[in-house]
Amino acid sequence: MGNRLTQIATRTGDAGTTGLGDNTRVSKNSLRVHAMGDVDELNSHIGVLLCEDMAPDVRTLLVEIQHQLFNLGGELSIPGFELLKPEAVIALDEALATHNEALPRLQEFILPAGSRAASQAHVCRTVARRAERAVVALGNEEALKDTPRQYLNRLSDLMFVLARVLNRMNGGDDVYWKSERMAQGAAE
Repeated sequence: MGNRLTQIATRTGDAGTTGLGDNTRVSKNSLRVHAMGDVDELNSHIGVLLCEDMAPDVRTLLVEIQHQLFNLGGELSIPGFELLKPEAVIALDEALATHNEALPRLQEFILPAGSRAASQAHVCRTVARRAERAVVALGNEEALKDTPRQYLNRLSDLMFVLARVLNRMNGGDDVYWKSERMAQGAAE
């Protein structure tokens, strides 16, 4: 792994390039840097979500996800390196199964709303989707392992499920989209 930062204001990026973990320099507008930035932004949004009240098991899960996203960022910063393991995807699958089991089936689309914690989980979901698109774009240009793409795909699904879980905390519920179909069904 590359050198750890000992100083933040290095001025080495003033020309529009940044250093990767293997000491190569690339444009700050490269696909790799976009993917790294989206993963970093996602991790930061999860940090904001962790400021909210939530069940201890959800908090523990989100902290572990932050560590895995840091691994993913490290993997993206070093071409050809692997830090995010397939077991991390399996852990998300298990969390999805556990939390989905406790939720009622969806009858209609839900809005990204409700409690502040649930709304922030929806922000995390959308940023995870953007990070996934960035990783897919990078993978179309350079060789990448499957795990980063799979992890972000599962994570966006999990953030949707956790938004629903967080909306139910203290007796709340999802905020349903008021579709014409739902309105017609209620009138019948």
